[in-house]
Amino acid sequence: MAPIADHPLRYKLTNELHARPFPSLEEPCTAVFIAIKKPVNAVGRDRGEDLAHLCDLLDRHGGAHPQPGATHYSGQIGRHALKWEQHTEFVTYTVFTPGLSARPFDPAEFEVFPEDWLAQAPGVRVTSALIRVEERPEEEVIIRSLRDWFVPESLAVSEVLDGSAVVGTDFRINPSGHMRMGVFVTPGTGARRIGRIVQRLCEIETYKSMSMLGFSRVRSMTGPLGALESELTALMGEISRGDAPPEETLERLLQVSAELENMIAESAFRFGATGAYETIVHQRIEVMREERYDGRQIFSEFMMRRYDPAMRTVASTQKRLEDLSQRATRAGELLRTKVDVSRSAQNQALLESMDRRADLALRLQETVEGLSVVAISYYAVSLASYAVYPLAKSLGLSKGEVTAALVLPVVGLVWWMVRRIKQKMH
Repeated sequence: MAPIADHPLRYKLTNELHARPFPSLEEPCTAVFIAIKKPVNAVGRDRGEDLAHLCDLLDRHGGAHPQPGATHYSGQIGRHALKWEQHTEFVTYTVFTPGLSARPFDPAEFEVFPEDWLAQAPGVRVTSALIRVEERPEEEVIIRSLRDWFVPESLAVSEVLDGSAVVGTDFRINPSGHMRMGVFVTPGTGARRIGRIVQRLCEIETYKSMSMLGFSRVRSMTGPLGALESELTALMGEISRGDAPPEETLERLLQVSAELENMIAESAFRFGATGAYETIVHQRIEVMREERYDGRQIFSEFMMRRYDPAMRTVASTQKRLEDLSQRATRAGELLRTKVDVSRSAQNQALLESMDRRADLALRLQETVEGLSVVAISYYAVSLASYAVYPLAKSLGLSKGEVTAALVLPVVGLVWWMVRRIKQKMH
């Protein structure tokens, strides 16, 4: 008996769940991270360019190439371990190097990505970070390091994964152009757990930066959106007061509606992506299981104070745009109703005018018919008189008497014939 057939995508979809494992890291080590995105139409980009750029880097170090059409890659480039991932809008490169530099967050660490290779990237840098992973020292050393490395008012520090490590960053770009993140690992923490911590930090920074693109889009929309809102309010006033001809108001209203729909179409993907990225940021922070360290603000508090207001602005602008579009639609319906009522009144007046003209035409027709009877009767009496005149002498009647005798019968006959013809026509 033949076994049950598998869905053609069964193994592919199952393997996708395990396709991007966390790195396995031993402390001390350094992680260098960069995310690259096309400035425009990143979703519709040629993804082959991403792979070609990766292969260029691998060729420089004699590394093996990924499979054609790959969306992720892990391998060695010299003494470094490389992790590459392709996402919907961007690609990320993370390089892990054993050991630490003498100078914390030395810009030379980023030289693992050659300058000419970066210049040829099929996109621009969204974010980059230097992550220093070292063994957890005494508390005083950690506090002093955090004070020396980061800006105090922006510093976010937390103890994560049940005390496995202390992580800290100020989410600021240093003079060399990179974010800096410190990870102090508690002795005995497994390599996979260290890898998960570093991966989560990279994801938090990446998705935070990507979601802030939505905030930038919103800020650029503020002026045009305010102008459209004022124009729509003015049009609503004109509709209620009837200041302008309905056709002119409708034309302006259609223009406002078209601009709003265009803004919605252009920003729909960015709004949706921003919401998704925001959710990922909060999820990544949540799974870190933060605990307060040295009385400092934790990552979730930093996001609540600095990040969440920006995301609420994006959400409120999206709702405002949708509300304006609905207002424009309702205004158009009101205006069309008003125009329909006006046209109905005009049509009613036109019908009444047509009724009056029909009555006049009917009266005129009846008058013409009456005159026609008279005219026809006149000629008919004349003709009949000529026919009867020879008999008048034998009857001892004058012409006037014969004519007078013929008037009533002839007129009656003509009237009957005209009426009969009229009935047949109807």
